[in-house]
Amino acid sequence: MTREEFLHRFQLHAPRQAPRVIPKRFRPAAVLIPLWERDNELQLVLTQRASSLRHHAGQISFPGGRQEPDDGSLWETAVRETEEEIGLPRDAVECIGQLQDYPVISNFIIRPYVGFIHPPAPLRADPNEVAEIFTVPVAHVLHQQRHFAYRMQRFLYDRVYFIPYQHRNIWGATAGILRELADHVYPERHSLYRSLNE
Repeated sequence: MTREEFLHRFQLHAPRQAPRVIPKRFRPAAVLIPLWERDNELQLVLTQRASSLRHHAGQISFPGGRQEPDDGSLWETAVRETEEEIGLPRDAVECIGQLQDYPVISNFIIRPYVGFIHPPAPLRADPNEVAEIFTVPVAHVLHQQRHFAYRMQRFLYDRVYFIPYQHRNIWGATAGILRELADHVYPERHSLYRSLNE
């Protein structure tokens, strides 16, 4: 998938808005879904969180985090955290839109921003937060037939998604947000997934 193909499909469809009741105690956070075109193929940049972190250690995630008092907006939160975690300058991100806010069990409400990135230098991980930076072809993670789902009533969701890629397993909020992006870009395939327990 190229940048032009993704942009066409992303802008073609109206967002799929599922009603969600968000408790007031939830704290705002933001992540960036960084899309990087290399060799005429769009790649998704992901991180593996450092094993020393208190929350979600070792899990695969988007760059991002909680909103700080000095952040003027959630977009500023997303690009500030991205710069801190993977060394991508804020002016190297081109925002093309956002997805529906995504509540998680740790009492955060995450706003996912979608952006094309243009790194002026190699990305570098902050070792205090990120164990590794890696890329996955966007065509792979947006193909719903490659998504596995485990049905359970957990928090606000009735399924937990898993997206295997090579030796990695993307799951939790990261896979859930990618699932919503896939259903936005390919709404005609929204019913597809591979069940683990149905």
